[in-house]
Amino acid sequence: MQAYGGAPQQASGPVVWSGIIAATCALLLMLQHTLWLAIPFLLAIILYYLLMPPMQRLLRLGMGQGLAALLVGSSFLAAVGLGTLLLNLWMAGPSEPWQDLLARYLNGGLGFVRGLLAALEERFPILRDMHLSQAVNAQFAAYSEDFMQRHLTAIVVSVAGWLPALLLAPFLTFFFLRDGHLFKKFLARAVPNAFFERTLCLLHEVDQTAHRYFQGMLKLTVLDTAVLAFGLWAIGVSSPVLLGLIAAMLAWVPYVGSIVGCCMVVMVASTDAPGDPLVAYSAIGVFILVRLLDDFVFMPLTLGRSLHIHPLITVLMIFIGGSVAGVAGLMLVLPLLGVVMVVGETVGRLVTNPRLRARHRNARALREKQASADLVV
Repeated sequence: MQAYGGAPQQASGPVVWSGIIAATCALLLMLQHTLWLAIPFLLAIILYYLLMPPMQRLLRLGMGQGLAALLVGSSFLAAVGLGTLLLNLWMAGPSEPWQDLLARYLNGGLGFVRGLLAALEERFPILRDMHLSQAVNAQFAAYSEDFMQRHLTAIVVSVAGWLPALLLAPFLTFFFLRDGHLFKKFLARAVPNAFFERTLCLLHEVDQTAHRYFQGMLKLTVLDTAVLAFGLWAIGVSSPVLLGLIAAMLAWVPYVGSIVGCCMVVMVASTDAPGDPLVAYSAIGVFILVRLLDDFVFMPLTLGRSLHIHPLITVLMIFIGGSVAGVAGLMLVLPLLGVVMVVGETVGRLVTNPRLRARHRNARALREKQASADLVV
């Protein structure tokens, strides 16, 4: 494949990728102080790409940009409100406080682990001689007590602190829909003429790739929720639709999200059937089956040719994000890396293209010559 101007398309080198990783880490440090804005901004970008298809249909029918954005945004908010109301009417409220509910599910999960350890010790005497179950039970008891008394309260307070900032997401989405084309023109005017055509092509490619990616993520979430809900319902786990939806959304965070979702499903399954470990094992089997379907069936059908990041870089950046910015960095590091990667690779391709650099130097020389043509030396 040839790039614009006949020069071959070059892959990003180590210098560009070093800058991408360094810029991502710097932005993660900033997230510690701007988390209240980063999360609604990311949600607004996702909503922007999801709502663009109906808005483009209205624009093709001759409707104005502002009116189309207002109509699409209002329809989306009305649909969300109606869905929330129907969900509240369909699901009965919890009969016990959320602290007691969480403690009950946590104890159910710990009971499943204790039963598993007892079965392993009965089958392998060396584990019984090592007192494995006693050591693990002591660690679980100390951690669960400390978690319920200290960490859980701190997590709830911190989440409640920035949760109102999510109200910014619909506000930002409306202005993205209404004025997004103006922002693109503003960026295009800042690009030198020699890089203009190539930059427009790359920006269009990035925009379409992000569009396909977020739409694919939505379709993947729907498929995961449906399959997980059906599997959990078949084995008799309570609230299968809600559990499937939460686990599918947690899967947006690679590796870590899937592990957390599986642990949540196992805790609920072991609590629903404390005397039947087969239910928890079946829940694990359903979760593994859905993950396999994700990798080999659902992802190729939904995400297609979206942005791809090497698995090694993905794992490293997840650990870096968690160590730099905590839970927020763990959740936001991959979307942030994707944005920085696109920008860095675009700038790298433009700057390292010898023909484009030559055109830029020639255009600058012509402008200087024209500006000084009427000057007397």
